[in-house]
Amino acid sequence: MYDDLAACYHLIFENWDASIARQAGVLGPLIEAACGKSPARILDAACGIGTQAIGLAMRGHAVTGSDLSEAAVARASLEAAARNLAIPFYAADLRDLSAVPGGPFDTVLIADNAFAHLLSEDDVRRAAASAAGKLDTGGILLATIRDYDSLVTARPAFQGPAFYDDGGRRRIVHQVWDWTGDRHYTMHLYITRETATGWKSRHFSSAFHAVPRAMLTGALEAAGFSTVRWIEPGESGYYQPIVLARHCRY
Repeated sequence: MYDDLAACYHLIFENWDASIARQAGVLGPLIEAACGKSPARILDAACGIGTQAIGLAMRGHAVTGSDLSEAAVARASLEAAARNLAIPFYAADLRDLSAVPGGPFDTVLIADNAFAHLLSEDDVRRAAASAAGKLDTGGILLATIRDYDSLVTARPAFQGPAFYDDGGRRRIVHQVWDWTGDRHYTMHLYITRETATGWKSRHFSSAFHAVPRAMLTGALEAAGFSTVRWIEPGESGYYQPIVLARHCRY
């Protein structure tokens, strides 16, 4: 999905630049407090088109980005360059970050529900172990993920619609969730724009795994992380729950 979505990913936000700044304003202080330093060496291992990587680099951090989608990585590189930011970006699978050079890092960031793209518990464990392998002693992992412990009970079929101004015309963004099992669903994303010749809609879809908190916590602990802490949106001000864990090498 993300190769197709890369060129218009910013359209899911009301204002992408404002979202970049807002997310960095929440995630930056959390990372800085947990690392005890600024700037920090950060690997954004699910960088997409750069929403978090760009904002954190603008705070002065030394950021490296990686993502499975080569089109997203290419877009992120262009966006960073347009803002005069020197961020290296690489195509890499979250389950095997060995393709990302550099490190060790103070922080591995896995934001925007990226863990939910890992469709099995084994994949979740592999990603946790791969992240641990990129961290310096005492480094932290910070991930954001939907509250699936609640969502699997409610099993929502719809999210949105959100109505945005699009240069004097309207833009509508909404999702349809097609549940295919107790903990799996296909997300259908629709971006509909009002144009001079009428309304035009684009459709994107991807499979998701409603990862339970206990599964993610267990995967992190098995990978050598300790003091796994869940931070709710009401505490952090972020739009998804955050999990923060520190890695200890033995």
